[in-house]
Amino acid sequence: MRDHGIAREDIAEADLVTRRGTFRTVAFRDPVDGHEHLALVLGETRGREGVLVRVHSECVTGDIFAAMRCECGEQLEAALDAIVAEGGGVLVYLRGHEGRGIGLVAKVRTHVLQDEQGLDTVDSATVMGFPVDSRDFGPAARVLTYLGIRSVRLMSNNADKVRGLEDNGVVVESRVPLLVPANDHNIRYLTAKRDRLGHELPHLGTPATGRLDSVGG
Repeated sequence: MRDHGIAREDIAEADLVTRRGTFRTVAFRDPVDGHEHLALVLGETRGREGVLVRVHSECVTGDIFAAMRCECGEQLEAALDAIVAEGGGVLVYLRGHEGRGIGLVAKVRTHVLQDEQGLDTVDSATVMGFPVDSRDFGPAARVLTYLGIRSVRLMSNNADKVRGLEDNGVVVESRVPLLVPANDHNIRYLTAKRDRLGHELPHLGTPATGRLDSVGG
């Protein structure tokens, strides 16, 4: 028997005590991509509208080791803080999204191209034959449906991620900016996300070039 597309035997739930408080963890194996993902839930979600949600793509270097090349780890922390301050919400952590879907080994190779050849985060991937963004937000949509959420306020700086969820049936009431300070190590990365991927990062100023068509971030 399937529940909103996810088999019951592919879901496990338990409380998780963290330094921010106790969340309900919902681990699930997605029926489409086969990855095991995780949702951290604070408060009751079933039947609620306008739930504060962050859909966060896995970033081992940023999330675990606090790498300063990106802002991923800081966004993860800020999103959890915002959910706690709100008194409820969901953080969906999507695995298999490393490097906008190219994987950890390929991502580290893009770092070499960025450091040695001055390529940005887009060109360093495409020069190796990878797409700009190959992430699928269907797993996030399926777990949000499983949680009974009727609509969300999505914490993201990328308007295209809204479309990525809406295309999978999620009602997005609004997009909530998730801005963290830039530093000397990630300013080139953030500028490329603003100028080439269309991320709304007003603290960096006005985009200098046209954007590419992609979903993510």
